[in-house]
Amino acid sequence: MAGCWAVLLPSALLVWIVCCNWVLIMSVDAGSPYGANMTDLMRHVQFFDEDRDGLLTIPESTKGFIAIGLTPAFALSLATATHAAFGPLTTPPGKLPSINIYVSHIHGAVHPSDSGAIDKKGNFVPKKFERIFQKFSHSEEDALSWPEAETEWQLIHMLGKDRHGYLHKDTLRGVYDGTVFPKMRDHTIDPHARHSDA
Repeated sequence: MAGCWAVLLPSALLVWIVCCNWVLIMSVDAGSPYGANMTDLMRHVQFFDEDRDGLLTIPESTKGFIAIGLTPAFALSLATATHAAFGPLTTPPGKLPSINIYVSHIHGAVHPSDSGAIDKKGNFVPKKFERIFQKFSHSEEDALSWPEAETEWQLIHMLGKDRHGYLHKDTLRGVYDGTVFPKMRDHTIDPHARHSDA
């Protein structure tokens, strides 16, 4: 009988551990439509998903764009163009193409003209991000002036530049994982960041 317990006890312990982990994983996933393993690109768009249902609509994107500083007319125009371009690319397999953007499949929106700072899976690539500043930043080491900003960063430059007209590395980095958007909404980007008055 003692030999039976020696076999059953470890097996029961293993089942208990697996069940507890499963319940923990399910509870984490149940609270978020994004799941436990969010990529940087998923975090980038999470700010715009107001109801946190994992699906971005044009009204949500419009509201988000207004929150970060765009005029309502431009916000609606940009949201419409963004959804028309990227919605079908993010539609999960088996669903009809949609202009809504599925956060779970946002990696489908990564396109060849990107800087490469986001890989095909939606993860941030630090080396490619550093190359942006090595290649384009000439007047300031860790910031871009308006002429140095590529087309894909000009809107962010307009919204996130400091009082000297520079888009800082930290601000641009925050675009890739979405952490800069609440700062833009709350007007808490430091206009004096890393620049002297000289």
